[in-house]
Amino acid sequence: MSRLPARQPDIFRKAYWSFLAWKKGHRERPRTYREKVVSLRVFSDNEGRMNLSVKDIGGEVLVVSQFTLAADCRKGSRPSFDKAETPEKAKAMYEQAIAMISREGITVDSGEFAADMKVSLVNDGPVTFLVDSAKAAQDTS
Repeated sequence: MSRLPARQPDIFRKAYWSFLAWKKGHRERPRTYREKVVSLRVFSDNEGRMNLSVKDIGGEVLVVSQFTLAADCRKGSRPSFDKAETPEKAKAMYEQAIAMISREGITVDSGEFAADMKVSLVNDGPVTFLVDSAKAAQDTS
């Protein structure tokens, strides 16, 4: 089991967690993912509207590899991981995406790829988003 570094409870107060899974078939995903992570306006402005990005607030990002998000649960009662990227390619894209976000001047922390990790999260409000970078790339072509 791997653990993230021990931190003060408020260390990620101005940040968000990104649980990341890669599916097969789209080469530009790390770039698309980085663009979304950096620019997605999910933090409140002075009027309480979601209008600020993590970059705007000088926040941080915690990226945790979570391949089970690539599961297809549409058929039967056992999830299929056939569409999940191979561990070797997924790890390379995971590391590439983290490096790309860091180059934007955003502090990035990460879990250990493919480790059995125990993480806990306090969600500040009912805010959770699914960002499908492969779908986003299809929608813009």
